[in-house]
Amino acid sequence: MKTIRLIAPIWQGGVNPDYYFGAELLSHIVPPSNTAETFKIVVDDNFEKKLPLEDGTEGKSVQIFQIRQIENILKIKSPDKIIVLGGDCSISQAPFDYLSGKYGKNFGIIWLDAHPDISTVEDTTHNHEMILATLIAYGKSDFIKEMKNPVEKNRVIYAGLIEKELRHIDRAAKELGIKIAPPEDLKNDSEFILKWISENKIEKIAVHFDLDVLDREDFRSNTCAKPHTTKKEYGAAMGELYLNDVIRILSDVDKVAEIVGLAIAEHMPYDAINLRNGLSKLNIFK
Repeated sequence: MKTIRLIAPIWQGGVNPDYYFGAELLSHIVPPSNTAETFKIVVDDNFEKKLPLEDGTEGKSVQIFQIRQIENILKIKSPDKIIVLGGDCSISQAPFDYLSGKYGKNFGIIWLDAHPDISTVEDTTHNHEMILATLIAYGKSDFIKEMKNPVEKNRVIYAGLIEKELRHIDRAAKELGIKIAPPEDLKNDSEFILKWISENKIEKIAVHFDLDVLDREDFRSNTCAKPHTTKKEYGAAMGELYLNDVIRILSDVDKVAEIVGLAIAEHMPYDAINLRNGLSKLNIFK
C-alpha cells in the first residue's frame, strides 16, 4: 500500500494567511515516516495582494490552480492512502475526489468539524465554507466542475457538529438529511459512527479533521482558541470534543474500516503566530 503526504498550506479558501504558517508547522508536528513520499503544494505567499472576487468566490482561479496541482500529483503517483496537512478546509477536495474514484461504492467520509462547510455561492464568498457541498456536488459553485467522483450524501457523516448552533448559511446540513453525530453522542463511545459504517457497508474511509472540532480549553491551536476572544466575538460554533475523544474515534473506526485518507485542516497555532509576528517588529530580525 502506497501512502503519500501532501503539505498544502492553502489559505485562500478561508482568506486567512495564518493558515499557511499553520500548515508548515503542522508538517513538523505529525509523526514522521520513512516510507511515505512527501509533496508540498506551491501556494502563492503574497499575502498583501487582495484576492479578486471571481464568480462569487474570492481567489477562485488561484484555488483551482492549486486543486489541479494536487490532482496531477495523485494521477502520477496513484497512492492508496493520502495524508493532507493544511491549510484551510478546501484542502480535502482533490484528495477525497481521488479516493472516491479509487474506492467507489466502498468509500465514505467522516467530516470531523464543528461547522458543516456546506454553504453555497449564494451564502458565502469563502470556498472553505463550501467544500463539503462541492464534494457531494450540491449547489452551483465552479469548484464542482473540477470534481470527477462526487460522493453520495448518505456516504458522509458529520462528527462533532454543533447542530444547535447551525447558522442560516449552514441550513443544507439539515435540509439534505446528512447524518450527524453530535459531540454528546461521541463522548463515551464511537458506536454512533460505527453503526453508520456498518449500515452503509463502508470499507474505506477518508477523514476530514478540522481542528476546530476540538474544545479550545483542551486544544489551543485552533481557530476557536484565539486569545482574548469570547464565544460571542467568535461568531460561530466552538468545538466540544477533546483530542482524546477524536483519537479514540479514529482508532475505533480503523478497526472496522480502513482509513485511507486523513486531511488535517485549520491548524491555527496562535502562540507561535503571535510570537513570530511580535518578534518581526524588532530590528534585530530585519
